[in-house]
Amino acid sequence: RFKHFLMKNILNIAIVLVLASNAFAGNGDRAGQAGATQLLINPYARSSGAGNSTISMTEGLESQFLNIGGLTKTKNSELIFCRTAWLMGTGISINSFGFSQKLGQKNFIALGIMSLNMGQIQITTTDLPEGGIGTYSPQFMNIGASYARQFTSSISGGVTARVISEQIANIKALGMSIDAGIQYTTGSKKQIGFGMSLRNVGPKMRYYGDGLAVKAKFTGSDDEVTLQSRSQPFELPLLMNIGAHYRFDIGTQHQLFTSGAFTSNAFAKDQFCLGLEYRFKKIFMVRTGYVYEEGVFNSKTRTTALTGPTAGFSIEVPYKEKTLFAFDYSYRNTNPFQGVHSIGARICF
Repeated sequence: RFKHFLMKNILNIAIVLVLASNAFAGNGDRAGQAGATQLLINPYARSSGAGNSTISMTEGLESQFLNIGGLTKTKNSELIFCRTAWLMGTGISINSFGFSQKLGQKNFIALGIMSLNMGQIQITTTDLPEGGIGTYSPQFMNIGASYARQFTSSISGGVTARVISEQIANIKALGMSIDAGIQYTTGSKKQIGFGMSLRNVGPKMRYYGDGLAVKAKFTGSDDEVTLQSRSQPFELPLLMNIGAHYRFDIGTQHQLFTSGAFTSNAFAKDQFCLGLEYRFKKIFMVRTGYVYEEGVFNSKTRTTALTGPTAGFSIEVPYKEKTLFAFDYSYRNTNPFQGVHSIGARICF
């Protein structure tokens, strides 16, 4: 009876989310009006290699980005670290790390940190536009704490609370957001899956600090005063994901996964994602994907450096009885720049 009640309410939520997607679907007129857009960057290698299409099958700590409902697929404990060379040639790198942990039979928690390193930037002023007076380093960091629960053998869901920090030497912004997601598996061999997630729900953020203050003199006076400016608040990049996958079992050693997802962005173009993954003995995985959005084929109308194709692979090496060491890699094609490369390491125990 509880299972039927839960299923009925999840289906109602799904219908509401699908109808609500029209209210904040990709709108070119609103593009560029949101801030904290680093929340849209997938910092992990496995899911990015499949073109962000694994909404319904993402698992472990990586589920913090696509669909936190997948956190319940953590076997027991997982540690993960991933480094991304973002838009090769720009000098921007992304470090992400954290852990997920099973508590009892149905409860799971996770903590994940994503940090952007943009290198050293010359300090310039109106009097010294060429710099030469030092450098500064922007610091962008997101810290997410998650909780998920396995409601039934087929249904799982979770929520993530995230702190967002952006700052340079004399100006900063601090905010928070909430993510929520569910996964549902069905079929005689649990080979079919569906997933939905709502991400980056939170209040507006605003920059503040001494960097918004200027010194000036009033006409006819030698007295110098400090004028403090107020920055305009900005929205978070709200989005909704809906995805599905199907698993083909080929004998006892081979598996083929097909996955697809739709991302409805409130402040950017909507995206359609497709992915394909082959697994051999659950030791070696190779995957590819494609992310489509309006204008992606035309260099004159494309509004992103990411051109669509993605690829990657994973190697998982069992050690003793319950420990697993894994290596993940993904590549995302870009134009311009020399692509996006992500390298990750996982320990499951």
